[in-house]
Amino acid sequence: MALYLSADFGTGSVRVSLFDGDAQAMIGLEKAAYETAYPRMGWAEQNPNDWWDAFEQATGRLLAQVGRTDVATIAVATTASTVATVLEDGTPIAPALLWMDARAAVQAARTGTVDHPNLAFAGGSDAAEWLVPKAMWLREHQPEVYAQAARIVEAQDFINHRLTGQWVGSQLNATCKWNVDGRQGKLPADLYALLGIPELASKLPQRIVAVGEAVGTVRPQVAERIGFTGRPKVVQGGIDAHVATLGAGVTGNEELLITAGTSIAMINQSTERHDVPGVWGPYPEALLPGRWLTEIGVVSAGSVLEWLAARMFGLDADGHKALMAEAADLPPHGSGLLTLDYFMGNRTPYRDANLRGGILGLTLGHDRPHLYRSAVEAVAYATRNAIEALSTDTRRMHRFVVGGGIRHNPLWLQVTADVLQAPLVMTREANHTLLAGAVAGAYANGAFNSLDEASQAWVRYEHEIEPNPTTRDAYEMGFQAYRDATAAAGPTLNALAARSVEGDAS
Repeated sequence: MALYLSADFGTGSVRVSLFDGDAQAMIGLEKAAYETAYPRMGWAEQNPNDWWDAFEQATGRLLAQVGRTDVATIAVATTASTVATVLEDGTPIAPALLWMDARAAVQAARTGTVDHPNLAFAGGSDAAEWLVPKAMWLREHQPEVYAQAARIVEAQDFINHRLTGQWVGSQLNATCKWNVDGRQGKLPADLYALLGIPELASKLPQRIVAVGEAVGTVRPQVAERIGFTGRPKVVQGGIDAHVATLGAGVTGNEELLITAGTSIAMINQSTERHDVPGVWGPYPEALLPGRWLTEIGVVSAGSVLEWLAARMFGLDADGHKALMAEAADLPPHGSGLLTLDYFMGNRTPYRDANLRGGILGLTLGHDRPHLYRSAVEAVAYATRNAIEALSTDTRRMHRFVVGGGIRHNPLWLQVTADVLQAPLVMTREANHTLLAGAVAGAYANGAFNSLDEASQAWVRYEHEIEPNPTTRDAYEMGFQAYRDATAAAGPTLNALAARSVEGDAS
């Protein structure tokens, strides 16, 4: 049987798994954590070397756990855009800017003032989280780092380079985050020049490879260090939430994958182009040939719930579970509280990195379950708000497949189904990104004729979370209040964000 290794580099840890090609199932899983630093409000940084150390540790334990080392393929997925500045040999010269880092909000807004055809694929402008605005920020605020960096790359590229010694970009990342036209696969040097970063065209990987195609083979010294037999083929992966569609079987025109964890990414792939204001895309052939990929999302989701439970309330994992149960006993939108989820800005539909969070309606009678339930409802409202931005007169999502950390939070799952008033489809494999790595490996190993065919063969569906119809009216009121409060408080929240930046800089 062929063994396919899949690695999913999330916000706080890497998960590494092995899949049996014959059984089409996971046979082992290990994880290792790394730290995030928040040096200023809206900033988030990591050490790229920590990613690799965690990968080595988790992979070594995984091979020992399974008792086999004859891996056929390795596929990597990472958060995006998590941006590393490195020398040509891959040595980091500064902390990496984590995907959620919002320091490039001003630069992102500036991308919307430039006339270039490729920006149409991003809805007219880039997000503060993406590589191009972050490169603009580096050139303006850390020119010595920008100049010294032989390469400005995604975490994806950094890990693949450590494995193979080659700088190779993913067509998925390049199309969705670097303003590349996926049908051409060519870096838009003219756009970078218009944005004041002409050097970026030479600092990015020059070779761009589609998901599922070969990047190279593992270097001998790396194979020996980790413990692989032979030199496994490294298969191109990409953005974690985007490749996850392959692990969820979501490739239809009106299907949406909701990957809800620290943040929420929602991906649709359509055979037709739909240009919709306020969403990211449609991106041509970013992941599958002949498909247009559209992305919507919520920046702060599970991170808000964890912030409340762990940082504010001081609860451990068991305490968090108990809090979920207590909050589940409360009536929907019934505590007089309204939470705004914009702790790290908004991705869809407002495209505003300077929105900030808030809890409205507080009294001395409110307690932890009230606050927690209100936060869960806010994340569900944010999910619906983004989905409604994606809908048009001719297209409306009708099937929702759910993955990520939300599967471990029954309250979050049920409230999301209730707010959407639609069932949530669950798959056998909880981590769609990991399964996608196996799908890509099986395709690259010649077991299938296409990624789509491999995806449909590997994905298994289990059950659905049905909405409670009795909650409809309460959540309609709550959702409208959420949108009204955002409109009313938006200017104040932006002003507070500006003040926090000024305070940090002083």
